Amino acid sequence: MATGGVTACVTKVELSISCRDLIDKDVTSKSDPLCVIYLKDGTTKTWQEVARTERIQNSLNPDFSTKIEMSYFFEEVQQIRFSIYDIDNSTDSLLDDDFLGEAECSLGQIVSSKKYVASLLDRSKKHLSKSKITVLADEITDNRVATLQFKATKLDNKDFMGKSDPFLELWREENEGWTLCHRTEVIKNNLNPTWKPFSVAVQSICGGDLSRKIKIICHDWDSDGSHDLIGEFFTTLSELQDNGNKEFFCINPKKKAKKSKYKNSGSIFIMGCKLERRFSFLDFIFGGLQLNFTVGIDFTGSNGDPTSRDSLHFMDPVRPNEYLQALSAVGAVVQDYDTDKLYPALGFGAKIPPSHVVSHEFPLNFRPDNPYCQGIDGIISAYQHALPVIKLWGPTNVSPIISHVARFAYNAQTTESSPNNYYILLILTDGAITDMDETRQAIVNASHLPMSIIIVGVGSADFSAMEMLDGDNGVLRSSSGQPVLRDIVQFVPYRDYKKASAAALAKAVLAEVPGQVTQYFRGRNLQPTQRN
Repeated sequence: MATGGVTACVTKVELSISCRDLIDKDVTSKSDPLCVIYLKDGTTKTWQEVARTERIQNSLNPDFSTKIEMSYFFEEVQQIRFSIYDIDNSTDSLLDDDFLGEAECSLGQIVSSKKYVASLLDRSKKHLSKSKITVLADEITDNRVATLQFKATKLDNKDFMGKSDPFLELWREENEGWTLCHRTEVIKNNLNPTWKPFSVAVQSICGGDLSRKIKIICHDWDSDGSHDLIGEFFTTLSELQDNGNKEFFCINPKKKAKKSKYKNSGSIFIMGCKLERRFSFLDFIFGGLQLNFTVGIDFTGSNGDPTSRDSLHFMDPVRPNEYLQALSAVGAVVQDYDTDKLYPALGFGAKIPPSHVVSHEFPLNFRPDNPYCQGIDGIISAYQHALPVIKLWGPTNVSPIISHVARFAYNAQTTESSPNNYYILLILTDGAITDMDETRQAIVNASHLPMSIIIVGVGSADFSAMEMLDGDNGVLRSSSGQPVLRDIVQFVPYRDYKKASAAALAKAVLAEVPGQVTQYFRGRNLQPTQRN
């Protein structure tokens, strides 16, 4: 029987919009601006209207009071457009309204900067003289977590052979009915159980209202799913919080209705109820956390001669190869969270000039003192310039690159007292790793650091060994048996997304990063920097 964990809240942001120095389209007065918000559909590439602000009369410097709520996904590039119109009629159509300018960006850019300022553009994408738009982003989820623990005594025995197997369910009151928000583990053959402490989001258990009614039901577990009711009681999170070790009588309504001398079906005690804020990924981003992106590219001989069309490194002038497609898809998301846009780009498995000795950790720009490339385009340029001057070789050793990035993460861990830097390593490779034992040890070491590893397998090789590094199907261990502290690896074969959009690939490889970031800083008991 599955037990509940911390219930995740949908991450939502609230956008506040204002404009300055808008064009005046009215002759006898000023423009009456309204902002229309569009999102670009990742599949159809078309713009879909999602919201509008109110219309403000006679203002070239509007501050719109309408707040725009949007779901935010770190792993997706959510392109957003703000279009400003001068509204002079009561119809919803914008065809007969004057266009005052627009701005496009990603939602990630707004979130990472918190206060996003851009010049408005006309239809031909030229800057309008002074017109600007400002967009502020704030997270609007209640991210408190309640940690609870219960015990019970003298529960009714529902089993003929043995004793009851009790578990608890917590239900939240709704306008119509109740919603299940948590279920504890089952304790077998015990009428005086003590359940393990558990955490549940305050948003889930009471919608942020501590006085909202909660129903707690105690069942006797049955393997066929026909669990028997032992009893129930009603409380609030506020009552649980204020009354440590308070006793609640477990009442079975049917027994109470039938038996005049019925008292209860046992007692349940609240052993602890602690509310604390569970900081989200956005809290850390708003606090100034930088995501430092490094890419490692496989230049082993198994990729094939780069001058041949069959090579995974072939530079097709029409369609980018799989390495470039994966790099562009992931980089498009991550780049919004790194202010300087300077990324180390490394290669491995090739003979490099001038000595033509095999290297498993060389900068693509061949500048060991400054391996940084300017933006994703800079990485692509360095990759294209490196291919003609290196000789693809082998073996496929990736532990040196993992250890390379881990050194920077270790330095951040030991010198920074607040969450300022987190490191993301993207490894693009075409086959099975040769130094598997060393790689497992490097990952175990890195799991203690502010670092995540994304591996994208390109080509049609057998990646079964790679999937072992992704801890989704069990805890990764080093060859000596040491387990990872936390799961930091995400492996995705590119072939599974070859016919999908770049956004789908980015979503698949980056979906776990926000949780890995918050898990690391929570484990280190580090809170986001509070900024004005």
